[in-house]
Amino acid sequence: MTPTTTLADGLHQVITHAPPESTQQAVGYPSLFLLVVLGSLVPVVPTGAVVSSAAAVAFHHSSPLALLFVFVIASCAAFLGDLGLYWLGRRGLDSRNGSRWLARLRDRATPERLAHSRRQLREHGVLVLVLSRLVPAGRIPVMLACLLAAMPPRRFARGDLPACLAWAATYQLIGVLGGSLFREPWQGVAAAIGLTVLFTAAPAAWRRLRPAPVGEGAGRAGGSDGD
Repeated sequence: MTPTTTLADGLHQVITHAPPESTQQAVGYPSLFLLVVLGSLVPVVPTGAVVSSAAAVAFHHSSPLALLFVFVIASCAAFLGDLGLYWLGRRGLDSRNGSRWLARLRDRATPERLAHSRRQLREHGVLVLVLSRLVPAGRIPVMLACLLAAMPPRRFARGDLPACLAWAATYQLIGVLGGSLFREPWQGVAAAIGLTVLFTAAPAAWRRLRPAPVGEGAGRAGGSDGD
């Protein structure tokens, strides 16, 4: 028996003995909520891939409400996680010694991205929050800019709620697209993860590959003097 045949038999056994949908949902929905909340508080967990994978699996469920549950749970978890992180950041600003949460936010926001986020926040207000969750690595600089601008939590929440809804919808669509490409759920999950990685990595790759316009460096330097 070849290794390829052994692997195929193993995958077949896993799929054949998979738990029923009711059991998957009872375990999967709380796991989705916890992972998205954790990923919002500690920006290490790839929450976009988690949501797209859950949507790919839900696409193959017989329940017509499965995708709706994924959307509601993901958006609520992202919103609660953002509010928690913003609250922890404000505690760091009010403390004389700061906090490790605020220090982590500063470490994950380069001076250039932070200066750009602060300019965008002054010019466009809370609308920047909506776009920040759709731009790869854009959430933390904008949140830090809101903290440094002493934005009240209530105003931050009003801007962050549509941001979380748009974010959940975007990654759910990626998961549905991945799930629709294949008949087996695990294949849809793999495709959804691949599409998510492509979606998040493409903008950074484009910025690195495109030639810098003449005078861009001087414009950046001049624009960041007032921050």
